[in-house]
Amino acid sequence: VQLVESGGGLVQAGGSLRLSCAASGRTFSRYTMGWFRQAPGKEREFVAEIRGSGYHTFYSDSVKGRFTIFRDNAKNTVFLQMNHLKPEDTAVYYCARSSRVLIAKFDFWGQGTQVTVSS
Repeated sequence: VQLVESGGGLVQAGGSLRLSCAASGRTFSRYTMGWFRQAPGKEREFVAEIRGSGYHTFYSDSVKGRFTIFRDNAKNTVFLQMNHLKPEDTAVYYCARSSRVLIAKFDFWGQGTQVTVSS
């Protein structure tokens, strides 16, 4: 499984970015996808996840109401729309795919994309 993120960059506080993650494989729609992030000097943290069907999503409290995760199963792609960005959102953002169908166990990871929010 290969995951390739794109869409990171530098944005001012209050701005928006959309991250994309393209996945290889023919069974993309069966698996939960997630976004995580890691800021300098901090541990990697959960941001959001979406079930295979796309109908069920979950968010960390720090991004709820500002970020939206969605997927296009026809294109094997998951997205993270980030609005009202804050400097504390600065991090490397990673896309992940679950290795299990019935539970979210993230064993496959992308290389990450840098998001920097200036104040």
